[in-house]
Amino acid sequence: MEQLNIEKLFDAEFIDMIIQSAIQWVTTYSFSILGAIIIFFVGRWLTGRITSLLTKLLKKNKVDAALTGFLSNLSYYALMVVVVIAAVGQLGINTTSFLTIVGAAGLAVGLALKDSLNNFASGVMIILFRPFGIGDVITAGGVTGKVQSIAIFNTIMTTGDNQRVIVPNGNIINSVITNITANDTRRIDLVVGIGYGDDIIKTKQVLADIVSADDRIMSEPAPVIAVSELADSSVNLIVRPWVKTSEYWDVYFDLMEKIKQTFDAEGISIPYPQRDVHLIQEQAGVE
Repeated sequence: MEQLNIEKLFDAEFIDMIIQSAIQWVTTYSFSILGAIIIFFVGRWLTGRITSLLTKLLKKNKVDAALTGFLSNLSYYALMVVVVIAAVGQLGINTTSFLTIVGAAGLAVGLALKDSLNNFASGVMIILFRPFGIGDVITAGGVTGKVQSIAIFNTIMTTGDNQRVIVPNGNIINSVITNITANDTRRIDLVVGIGYGDDIIKTKQVLADIVSADDRIMSEPAPVIAVSELADSSVNLIVRPWVKTSEYWDVYFDLMEKIKQTFDAEGISIPYPQRDVHLIQEQAGVE
């Protein structure tokens, strides 16, 4: 039986039938296949051209770089979906049924990737409402760093010690966002403690002289120097000068160093927490 099947497989009439069927299939569907291939490649070329023109138009109108990239990618994939559907329709496949299948598959994938879709929706919100932009220093999602790029699913930041951190957009939207560099100026908040035996008026004048000697500190708004608290071990004064945001940390560190050096030179103490321990000696009774 097996020998007969092998002989039939190599039978001339059987082979001729296979060839004729193949020729008939190619003749029937060749134009459809060729048309689908042409539609796909021409459509992909046109999609690239349209996306490129859209990107140039957005850049010419000085649209935010993050929004430009997002709209360009979204346009490209939307147009490619249209191209694929058109190519499938050329093959004679019912596109209505095809769209139904794609929709059902999309629903299943959406349920499986709900966290990714949350990040996608959050990315759209970030790009549309723009709580921060590329180049801003922010605190969001538990990370403080400079924003390098805003993608559809995540935001890439560089921390102060030059680490690259990729934060899901969902984490950012669901947390408090602090845009540190949104404004051109910032206020430095210092608390300086002195001893209860030190002269408050003299200390305030010394602090005022230190602040006024730094050209980077703004005169408007005027710096605030005042007693803020009578603490357990010290009298606490606040020093609140305004500076440019870009110079914040340089001025902060310089002020801390200058205050310590000047207080030492002027004999103003900077107390540290102390505790007095009183020992009471009890004499044992004699029977």
